[in-house]
Amino acid sequence: MPVTVTRTTVTTTMSSSSGLGSPTIVGSPRALTQPLGLLRLLQLVSTCVAFSLVASVGAWTGSMGNWSMFTWCFCFSVTLIILIVELGGLQARFPLSWRNFPITYACYAALFCLSASIIYPTTYVQFLSHGRSRDHAIAATAFSCIACVAYATEVAWTRARPGEITGYMATVPGLLKVLETFVACVIFAFISSPYLYQHQPALEWCVAVYSICFILAAVAILLNLGDCTNVLPISFPSFLSGLALLSVLLYATALVLWPLYQFDEKYGGQPRRSRDVNCGNRHTSYVCTWDRRLAVAILTAINLLAYVADLVYSARLVFVRV
Repeated sequence: MPVTVTRTTVTTTMSSSSGLGSPTIVGSPRALTQPLGLLRLLQLVSTCVAFSLVASVGAWTGSMGNWSMFTWCFCFSVTLIILIVELGGLQARFPLSWRNFPITYACYAALFCLSASIIYPTTYVQFLSHGRSRDHAIAATAFSCIACVAYATEVAWTRARPGEITGYMATVPGLLKVLETFVACVIFAFISSPYLYQHQPALEWCVAVYSICFILAAVAILLNLGDCTNVLPISFPSFLSGLALLSVLLYATALVLWPLYQFDEKYGGQPRRSRDVNCGNRHTSYVCTWDRRLAVAILTAINLLAYVADLVYSARLVFVRV
């Protein structure tokens, strides 16, 4: 059965499979005693403990450490805002669409904490000498993993169910938009050095593909968060279908061109990692050039699969006004 999406109101169907059991009570401290409220308290505590442990011993340096600290502080802050809004019953006064914002944020937070849980121990913790700083860093990683699971659980609990009338961001295509933009941001981080692509027009085209698709997906998310999908000159369902189809076609070209021009010697590529002298250096927060090229190729394939799934699932949505 298709999921029904509406831009005006939302009717939530509670079911035992959602893990919630009963509607969350808002505008009252009792909201914290409901399953979703308790889950958000876990998110708040775990992210707070993670950045507190690291900050107490100064166990973060470089871009990777800064990213992890930003992730934990950002997730703690936004989760605190969500709890305050729900406790005060301020959803109607919130500047963004409340039926779309919490699940959008939870999905981003799950991805952020997942990245921090992988990046922080692999690029920093393993190089620390045994002692108090290392112990705090390991404990922070554990709490980051707990936060990741907690945010992912919220997404699983609050996502749209078949036959339910809900906001677009709670549907599979909406959640895939979050994944697509997040993966694109990771790609941008890996290609932040222009020498990776400026020597070949084909590689510059790939960068243009990543940028165009990211901007279009971000626009779709912002239109839903702002509840202003009616400002488009075409219908929103047509915009989504065209966006998904265009992104699939563009990413398909990038998936062919990026590996071809990065790893094929006939096109100036470097097929072997051993030929990259930088990859032999063991550095805590440095990713060598060949590894960056490989990471972008893998992430391109992941995003292409995400856009294909987005295109398929978008056809099953039914948009209505209530």
